[in-house]
Amino acid sequence: MKLDLKGFDKLEKNVSGLSDTDSISLDALMNPSFISSCSQYSNFEELVEASGFKVESKEDFAAIPDQEWEQFIQTNTSYESWIEMQQAAGIKYVKAKLFKGLK
Repeated sequence: MKLDLKGFDKLEKNVSGLSDTDSISLDALMNPSFISSCSQYSNFEELVEASGFKVESKEDFAAIPDQEWEQFIQTNTSYESWIEMQQAAGIKYVKAKLFKGLK
């Protein structure tokens, strides 16, 4: 019996790619697939627009009052908090990258 190690090689390559990552952009985490799975919106831009806050830069987003953003996330997504939502998005992102190209 012969063991096919191609999958392990691909997994090792994917792990290596992840280990080279220092940070993940909010756009990559809050991708359309993730946003549409946890809200009625098709992407992060629509979600932010629906919040009523004017966001045209990272600074604008950072200036949103925490309590108001938390309330919006609780009301408009399947998550209880912004932190919980970010963590879930991070897990999905890492899983997708880790198992990319594997069956």
